[in-house]
Amino acid sequence: MSQQPLNNRLDRPVDATDHGIGPVNAPITLVEYGSYACPHCRAANERIAQVRHELGDRLRYVFRQRPLTNNDLARRAAELVEHATTPEQFWSAHVALMTRSGSLTEEDLQAVARDFALVPADSGEAVAATARAQARVDVDVASAYASGVRFTPTFFINGRRYDGPWDESSFQDAMLGSLGHRVRAAALDFASWAPSTGILLLVATLIAIAWTNSPAGAAFEAFWTTAFGLTFGTSAFHMPVRNWVNDGLLCVFFLVVGLEIKREFTVGHLASRRSAALPIAAAIGGMVVPALLYALVIPEGPWAHGWGVPMATDTAFAIALIVMLGPRVPIELRIFLTAAAIVDDIGAIAVVAVFYSGELHIASLMAAAGLTLLLALFNRWGFYRVLPYAMVGLALWACVHHGGLHATLAGVLLALFIPTRPPPDLRTLILQAQSVIASESRHEGEVLRHGPSLPALQAIDAIHDRIESPADRLLRHVEPWSSYFVLPVFALANAGVLISMDALHGAEPLMAAIVLGLVVGKPLGLVLASAFAVRLGLADKPGEYSWLQLAGAGALAGIGFTMSLFIAGQAFPVAGDFAAAKIAVFAASVLSAVIGVGILLWAAGRTSAEPVPDDSARCAV
Repeated sequence: MSQQPLNNRLDRPVDATDHGIGPVNAPITLVEYGSYACPHCRAANERIAQVRHELGDRLRYVFRQRPLTNNDLARRAAELVEHATTPEQFWSAHVALMTRSGSLTEEDLQAVARDFALVPADSGEAVAATARAQARVDVDVASAYASGVRFTPTFFINGRRYDGPWDESSFQDAMLGSLGHRVRAAALDFASWAPSTGILLLVATLIAIAWTNSPAGAAFEAFWTTAFGLTFGTSAFHMPVRNWVNDGLLCVFFLVVGLEIKREFTVGHLASRRSAALPIAAAIGGMVVPALLYALVIPEGPWAHGWGVPMATDTAFAIALIVMLGPRVPIELRIFLTAAAIVDDIGAIAVVAVFYSGELHIASLMAAAGLTLLLALFNRWGFYRVLPYAMVGLALWACVHHGGLHATLAGVLLALFIPTRPPPDLRTLILQAQSVIASESRHEGEVLRHGPSLPALQAIDAIHDRIESPADRLLRHVEPWSSYFVLPVFALANAGVLISMDALHGAEPLMAAIVLGLVVGKPLGLVLASAFAVRLGLADKPGEYSWLQLAGAGALAGIGFTMSLFIAGQAFPVAGDFAAAKIAVFAASVLSAVIGVGILLWAAGRTSAEPVPDDSARCAV
């Protein structure tokens, strides 16, 4: 089924064909997608009138039709007002429908049609006018779809969707462009841009490299190696800043990875065997072959432990490049690569846990096992508040760290036990919320009442908590911190490398093994494993993308970066070896990106020899 595009920008610019009030050159343009059968549109209409009164000629207001889906009266009302032949006639009918009391009725349509003479008497002209009205509504509906409108009313201020409150002061703050609103809007625009995570990670990496190779490089490195921590009487727990980032802060990243893995295996693209088989097979091949190639080049010695470095894929960079290629890459290929990267993350976590841990302390690990059991009991007992899990998660982190396993595994364990809930009964909850709001609205304007009562607010908060599961809510709140703070800080702490040929002397085999594993092993293993799974009948390759495009995605999977640097830090305790590994990861990631983008661009220019999927089997939006 086709999905409505996610967008926060107005798809079709305002032009002379739109229904607008106010100067054409007004500095502020407010566009509303609304429906005459929507009670919320009627409520917002009064706010719009207040804002127009306050802003005067500084505002141009435009109304576009978005009749409620599967609502015959809503569609007919939209078509009725589009019979208007003059702006005055349209706005008179519009105001009449928006200011009526009660639900939209057949009598409302008849009264508006009669009072404003909207239907021509001549039958031939009436047919033509109806056709024009239907076409006009269709144009507005198509524009609403392309603009990402999911409900009515939806407002766009100077081309950007406005998702804030509808009260007069909030509208004015957004339209007048206060500093706070501008900063928030710019941040949301950047965060909603799919490649933003990869771009921010790249910027942090370049800053770390430039800073390390600058005159302030020594001070930069000294900061990351400065130890600090907690002191309890005679006991103390201190770690260098870099360790706090890699062992502590990166737990947030692993928590998000764990939550995403859980979501994919419950309701996502890995929930069913047939949909999961291809990316699982691809990810396994993309991990095994690079490790084997590395072992062929480095069979023994102090570098032999680094076979895990070329196994990882950096999802942020790979997906960012695919998104930037736009419609030249099928959405199904993006889904495939994302699912394969999720499985790749599982493999990387397992590799770190088993092969890159320190000396084990049984007592601490037994305590960690007990805390994990407590998390499982919380889940089983139906604890749906995040706080108890967070408190146990902190203790679990300390036990895992002291136990000798990498502390970031605590984030994964915590994610696995953050509860989901059975799907909510949305109809019942919406009716309950409407009942609470209706009850509160009856008290509006009463003496000594200045807003909703505390019990009403608590009831609405409880309804919201039931609609969104704790796992989904935690992922929604934590994922931005992981993408826009944790990963950039990780790059700053670990990506800095002193570019010196002398320092790399003698490390050529190590660098060659890492580059070979990422650039050659990743796409080779991914494509061969996928073809093998399809050949055996274990998986089906979607017809929306070709094998050549899948090879391009495999090349992009060679962008290791975040996880590769993380594993390299565990595998190579010698600073010179770690520096060589970092340069190899950088070089391999850049080369993989260039090769992957080149293959995908080349594939987009070719006509696929595979059968074109039958669009008649798709559902219309």
